Amino acid sequence: MSELLNYIWLGVLAVFQGPEIFSLFGFGIPAAPVMVLGGLLTGIAVGATPGLAGPMAMAASLPILISVFGFTPDALLPVFGFLIGIMKGASVGGAVPAILFNMPGTPDALMTTLDGHPMARNGQPRRALRIAQLSSVTGDTFSDIVLFICAPFLAVVVEAYLDLPEKTALLILSISFVAAVMGGSVGRGLLSVGLGLVAAFVGTGQALTPRLTAGVDGLADGFPLVAAILGVLILGEIFKGIEELAHEKAAARAEARADGPRLRDDLEKGDIRRIAPYIARSAVIGTIIGALPGVGSTLAATLSYSLASRRHAARRRDDEPAFGKGAPEGIAATEAANSAVSGANLIPVLSLGIPGNAAAVFLILAADSIGGFNPGPAVFKFTAPEINPELVTAFGIFTLMSIGNLLNWTIGGRFMRSMGVLARVPGQILLPVVLLLTLTAIYVQETSLFAIWVTFAFGLVGYLFRRIGVPVLPFVIAFILARPLEQTAREAFAATGGDPWFLFSSLTSILFMVAAVASVALLSRK
Repeated sequence: MSELLNYIWLGVLAVFQGPEIFSLFGFGIPAAPVMVLGGLLTGIAVGATPGLAGPMAMAASLPILISVFGFTPDALLPVFGFLIGIMKGASVGGAVPAILFNMPGTPDALMTTLDGHPMARNGQPRRALRIAQLSSVTGDTFSDIVLFICAPFLAVVVEAYLDLPEKTALLILSISFVAAVMGGSVGRGLLSVGLGLVAAFVGTGQALTPRLTAGVDGLADGFPLVAAILGVLILGEIFKGIEELAHEKAAARAEARADGPRLRDDLEKGDIRRIAPYIARSAVIGTIIGALPGVGSTLAATLSYSLASRRHAARRRDDEPAFGKGAPEGIAATEAANSAVSGANLIPVLSLGIPGNAAAVFLILAADSIGGFNPGPAVFKFTAPEINPELVTAFGIFTLMSIGNLLNWTIGGRFMRSMGVLARVPGQILLPVVLLLTLTAIYVQETSLFAIWVTFAFGLVGYLFRRIGVPVLPFVIAFILARPLEQTAREAFAATGGDPWFLFSSLTSILFMVAAVASVALLSRK
């Protein structure tokens, strides 16, 4: 216990005694907490802008942050701080356009519009925003506490009881589960995963000679990780957004945005007691769903809203609005659930090195680009008498998330309510700006026109995926996990003396493989 407390203290010191960003009255101001604040405000602004999302801001900022702070381990916490701030701020800010203008910026915000916008139209916009902010931050804080407790425990269990064959089978299970639960069908998910694995295996990998390069010398080292992922996730979304803008009627859009309600009211007496049970229930649902790789906040928001609707219908008084008519409980259920997903999604990231959503993908990218921190079971090893720097970094990340929650509780709501004006910014201005920032950021990190062309190529792939209904996130997760999967499989094959059936060498690995097949088979049934 004393050793654990020592690591927690070292993580806190790493945040507050890290590199200084500037001096104030002779006192050095640490960079990491300032970057959390900057990321949080950026995330709220991005979330409040329809057409943008947290992953877009993370994509544009990551290469720029790395170019500013460098590739040394000291850069990890400031860069992570800004990304974590964006992740937390975007989940709160997404409620602004949904409530004020009935314009959900993300699929999970669609559920917020069902009750948030009717409240705003009834002259209660500030009350709706306050309920959304309180619910969102409460759900996020709860999931972070679960993360702090569960991630080290899960990592210790994995490291203690799983050998190389079992870890290989676990990665296969994770990829299969992601393919099965994301997208309109299991077939489309498997197609996305398969293409992601093929793209990741281009280049040398663990082989002695380049493979699948078609004679192109630039592909000898494979596709640049950042360029490929940003192309599929961000450029594909931008291209799709530009196409949608061409089909929209500008007059109708301007009319919808000009009819925004004025902020006049605040919480009413008894609101907190009224929404508390819905927040608690939805936070638990969001945390459980978020801990599963590939299961996003949209499912959490939808499930929580449905369950809350049944509870509310059974207990509603005649003078209270029903769900869909401006019920505060509907906002609380949705926002608590989709915000709880963000913290819980880091449980498989930190304990297993498996990303579960787009925000987690960018944290993996940051760790991979800077070096010195490899998310996975080895992070939570005690290496007495030596200090494990990765464990110090992990507790530093927990400290940054706690700072982000504290800032969200104190200044996040006030800043969120001032961001309604951003919903009036035209998409034809936003999307080209995001495109320019993304390409500039990639060139700053890669300093290669080849990386820009790769980004455009994968951007077209992402656009085509969206056009034909193939989910893009399984492609990205498979692309990231392909290399550790290949390395672990090769090491397991060698460790078992070249046994071709090493995946079935123990009961645990057999169970993982059966679960991988079962997840695809069972979830493919209507």
